[in-house]
Amino acid sequence: MKSQEIRSRFLNFFKSKNHEIVPSAPMVMKDDPTLMFTNAGMNQFKEYFLGNATAKYTRIADTQKCLRVSGKHNDLEEVGKDTYHHTMFEMLGNWSIGDYFKEDAIAWAWEFLTVELKIAPENLYVTVFEGDEEDQIQKDEEAFNLWKKHIAEERILLGNKKDNFWEMGDQGPCGPASEIHVDIRSDEEKAKIPGKDLVNQDHPQVVEIWNLVFIQYNRMANGSLKELPAKHIDTGMGFERLAMVMQGKQSNYDTDVFMPIIQEIETITGATYQKTEQTDIAIRVIADHVRAVSFAIADGQLPSNTGAGYVIRRILRRAIRYGFTFLNTKEAFIYKLVAVISNQMGETFPEIKKQQHLCENVIKEEENSFLKTLDQGLNLLESIINQAQSKEISGKKAFELYDTYGFPIDLTALILEEKGLSLNINEFESELSKQKERSRSAAQSTAGDWVILRQDDEEEFIGYDYLETQVKLTRYRQVESKKEGKLYQLVFNLTPFYPEGGGQVGDKGYLEEPNGNLTYIIDTKKENNLIIHISKHLPQDLHATFTATVNNQHRLNAAANHSATHLLHQALKNVLGEHVEQKGSLVHPAYLRFDFSHFSKVSHEQLEEIEQFVNARIYEELDLVEGRNVPFAQAVEQGATALFGEKYGDTVRTIQFGNSFELCGGTHVSNTSQIWHFKIVSESAVAAGVRRIEAITLDAAKDFLNEQSNQFNALKQLVKNSKEPLKAVENLQNENAQLKKEIEQLKKEKAAAAKTNLKAALQQVNGINFLATTVNLDAAAMKDLSFQLAGEVEQLFLVLGSKQNGKALLSIYIDKKLAEEKELNAGKIIRDLGKFIQGGGGGQVFFATAGGKNPSGLAEALSAAKTYID
Repeated sequence: MKSQEIRSRFLNFFKSKNHEIVPSAPMVMKDDPTLMFTNAGMNQFKEYFLGNATAKYTRIADTQKCLRVSGKHNDLEEVGKDTYHHTMFEMLGNWSIGDYFKEDAIAWAWEFLTVELKIAPENLYVTVFEGDEEDQIQKDEEAFNLWKKHIAEERILLGNKKDNFWEMGDQGPCGPASEIHVDIRSDEEKAKIPGKDLVNQDHPQVVEIWNLVFIQYNRMANGSLKELPAKHIDTGMGFERLAMVMQGKQSNYDTDVFMPIIQEIETITGATYQKTEQTDIAIRVIADHVRAVSFAIADGQLPSNTGAGYVIRRILRRAIRYGFTFLNTKEAFIYKLVAVISNQMGETFPEIKKQQHLCENVIKEEENSFLKTLDQGLNLLESIINQAQSKEISGKKAFELYDTYGFPIDLTALILEEKGLSLNINEFESELSKQKERSRSAAQSTAGDWVILRQDDEEEFIGYDYLETQVKLTRYRQVESKKEGKLYQLVFNLTPFYPEGGGQVGDKGYLEEPNGNLTYIIDTKKENNLIIHISKHLPQDLHATFTATVNNQHRLNAAANHSATHLLHQALKNVLGEHVEQKGSLVHPAYLRFDFSHFSKVSHEQLEEIEQFVNARIYEELDLVEGRNVPFAQAVEQGATALFGEKYGDTVRTIQFGNSFELCGGTHVSNTSQIWHFKIVSESAVAAGVRRIEAITLDAAKDFLNEQSNQFNALKQLVKNSKEPLKAVENLQNENAQLKKEIEQLKKEKAAAAKTNLKAALQQVNGINFLATTVNLDAAAMKDLSFQLAGEVEQLFLVLGSKQNGKALLSIYIDKKLAEEKELNAGKIIRDLGKFIQGGGGGQVFFATAGGKNPSGLAEALSAAKTYID
C-alpha cells in the first residue's frame, strides 16, 4: 500500500466517524513562546485543552508535520543510526475536545488497524498505565478492561509513568496513555523471543505506532494532579512507521516515503545504499535531514545563528558533514534533493512546492558556506596538531574549533585517529557541559499556578478601537527567571493592549487603581489564546476595577511602522516584480524590518524608487479600510494577500490602503499621513534569494533627518563653510590618495635599503646564513622583506624585531630545506621567543610571527634566537 493511500485512508476513516479534517499547522511555531517547532499533533489545539478557547469542532483529525530534535528517543545525534527515528515526521492524529473518551478512542484505533488496514491482531500489543505511587494514581483499569474486548489479555502490558503517562509540560493538561506496538519480525524470531519482551526496548522491528492519550488531569505547579472538568482524547500515530508496516519493510527508510530521496542521493554521489554501515547511516541522515530543513524553510524559518534558525542550521550542517566525511562529497548537492520532496509531498503539503526554489537556494548557500568552514576547520586542526606537545590533543582546543567554527567533534576525532593521535574527550565534554549549563541557566524560568479571581469565558481584545478602558483582573501568576527576575503575568476580562504577534512587538502602558496607584505593563504577549500582560509588580487591590491605558506614542510609532511594511511590500512588487514575497518582518516602535524573496542585491536606484513609492502613498493621505471577521475564502477571492507560513482561521481581518490589501491582525494608522515619512536605512542579504530592508518612519525618521542635518552643518564647518561642501570633500579625498601613494613609495624605498643592509649583515653560523636584528618596519613589511631575502639567500635563518605604536613585533623565516634537515619549526620557536616580549604567536614551519606588549624584551628575544642553530 502506497504511503499516499495510507494517509488518505486514515483521514477518510475518521471523516466517517464525524471528525473534521483540518490542514497541518506550520511546523515553525510563531506565536507560542513555549515552543520553537510543532513537535506533536496536539500543539495547534493546546488552547482548547487548556480551556482558553472554545473549539469550533469537538472531533478533529489531520496529518501534522512535526519536528523533534531532542527528547525521549529523538536526540539529533542518534537520528540515522537506527531505522525508525526521525527529526521531521508526520503524525496522523484524531482528537476529541470534550466529546468521546476512552471507549471510542480504543475501539476506533483497533478498527482502523485491524479492519481498515488488515494488520494481523497477533502482531499487535498494547500498553496501559500501571499507576504511580508518587502521584497517587491507580492502574488504568478502565482502559485495561476496554482493551480486553479487542485483544487477548496476555497482549495487554503495563507501562510505567515514563512510557504511559503523557504531559504537555511541567504544568497543564495530562493523563494516562495507551500505546499500540507492532511486531514485524519473522516467525522464526518470534518463536525465539516473545514480542511482549521487546516492547519499549528500542527494538527496530518491535515499535510503537500509535499513542492514545486520555487527557483527564491538570498538573499543578506544586506537582499535584487535579481532575479536569472536561476530558479529551489526543492520539498520534507515526506515519513513516505505519508505512513500514503496511509495505512489509524492516526499516522506515525502505518505504516509498524515503526511497525516492535515497535513490537520488545514490545517483548524485555514486554511493550505494545497503552496502556498508557507515554509508547507510550517512544516506539515512541526509534523507531525513533534508526533509526537516526543506519544510522548515518552506514554513518561514531560515537557518541562522540563534533560536529556531540555529536548530535548522545545525540539522543541515550535520547532513553536510555526513556527506563530506562518508560519501566524499566536496561540493554542494543536498539542495538537489528538494525537487524529489516537492514532487513526492507537494500534493499533501502545497507549501513545499510553492517554496521549492527558495528552499533550493537557501540550502545550496548554506552548503557552500559550511563546506568552506570545514576547509577552514581542517587547516586550524592541522595547526593544533602541529603545535601539540603530545599524542593527546587538548579537548579545550577541540571545543574552540567546535564552538567558534562549527567544526564537528566526531570529524575532529576521526582525523586525529587517522593520524595516530587521540582526543581528550573528557575535557571536551566538560567544556560542552559548561556551555550548556550557561545556556540553561540563562533561559531557565519557573511559573506558578494561575490564581483565578473570576471566571471569564474569553478575554476580549478591544485595542483596535480603544487605547484606554476599564478592566477587571481575571487571573494572574508569578513567573521567575535568572535573566529577568520575578515578574507577574496578568489576564483581564478585556484589554486594549496588543499582544506581540504577526511580527509586531507588544504594547506597553499602565494600570491605574481607583486610589491612583499605578502598575506598569512592560510587555504584552499571547500564549495559548490568553493575552498576558507582564508587570514587575501586582496591583495592591486585585479585585479593583482598573483603568488600563496603552502608551499612545509607543503604539502610534509601532502602528506607523506596521502600515509602512504593507506599503513597502506593495512597493517591492511594483519596483522589483510580482515574484517578491514577504518572508518575515519585525515591527518595532523604533524601526521596521522586512524580509522578502528576491534574486539579487537591490540597487541604489531601485531603493530610491521604493522609497519614493512608499512616500507617495503617505502623501496621498490614504484612509485605512478595515474588514473584520471576513470569511477567509472571501478575503482571498477579493484579492487580499495571505502571507506564507501563517495559519489563518475561518474569519480574518483585512487591511487596505489604496491598492495595498493584506490579511493582518496588527495595529495600523487610520490614515497614511500619520506615517509622516519613510526612510530606508539598510538593505542586505539574509540568505540565498532572501533580502532584508530596514527602515524608519515617524519619530525615528524625524530624529534621523535632524541628525543628518546636524552632521551636514558640522561637515560644512570642517571645510570652512564652503559653498560646495561635496566638492571640498572630494578635493580632500584626492589629496589624501596622492599622499598615500607617496607614503607607499617611501616605504618601498625604505624596505629596499633595509634589504641591502640586512643582506650585508648576514653571518655564517654552522653553514647557516643567520641574522637576528631590529628594523623600523610594520608586520606586513617585515614579512615582505623576509620573503624577498629568502628568494635571494639559501640556508636562511632570519629573525626580525620591531617596535610599532608601543608594541613589540617578531618574525622568523627559516629556509624550507633547512627547516626539514634540522627539524626546525618557526611556529614553535616564535612561541618561545614571544615570552620575552610578553606576547604570543604562531604560524607555519618556515614562517611565523608574534606580537607582545613589552618592546624592551626584543633584545633578549633576538639574542636567544641564535641558540636554536648553535
